[in-house]
Amino acid sequence: MINKIKVIAFDADDTLWVNETYYQEAEKMLCKLLENYLPAEKVSAELFKTEMNNMLLYGYGAKAFTLSMIETALHISDRKISAGTIDNIIKIGKSLLEKPIELLDDIEYLLTQLENKYQLVIATKGDLLDQQRKLNISGIAHHFHYIEIMHDKNEAGYQKLIKHLNIKTKEFLMVGNSLKSDILPVIAIGGQAVYVPFHTTWQHEAIIEGIPSNHYYKISKLTELLQILND
Repeated sequence: MINKIKVIAFDADDTLWVNETYYQEAEKMLCKLLENYLPAEKVSAELFKTEMNNMLLYGYGAKAFTLSMIETALHISDRKISAGTIDNIIKIGKSLLEKPIELLDDIEYLLTQLENKYQLVIATKGDLLDQQRKLNISGIAHHFHYIEIMHDKNEAGYQKLIKHLNIKTKEFLMVGNSLKSDILPVIAIGGQAVYVPFHTTWQHEAIIEGIPSNHYYKISKLTELLQILND
């Protein structure tokens, strides 16, 4: 059982609402646009390489993804791609910024059960304006005491957040779908973590090597969090 918790922090994308599914759909659309240049799997590989090269400059989110799609198209086509195709890629990127918010796993019920017992926080990364848009239209913003849109989710980032919250590290619980971003950094600094896998995971967030699963909890859906919290 998890106990002595004061703050529960939730990841947003693919923990509170659907996200990666839309990006994978956008990637398939890009592959279709560029099928005369390379097979889909090679387009995807080039796109991922471009995203990784751009991450320090652009960060995360739909705008960074759109710029990387355009750059990938220019590279693959040896800069012969048509203006019309570039326009279509921009439209794909804009469509990501207009997606509806599809909440996961009885989120409203879960947050209602927790908000009077714990300080609830969103700790996510991505584009500031896009994440704020998602939160504003999600209908669940009122459940959270604090929102932190992080540049990156690493040990230093979590330590800064915990210091701001004025709690001990062991009083912090992180809940998320990414082992790399939501779980490993938190348990490394002495916090507690709950892993709730989503059915799709961005390649950058994937963990291939085995990790010590005895240091965190794994649940299949968010409402199971209520069963492992020791009030």
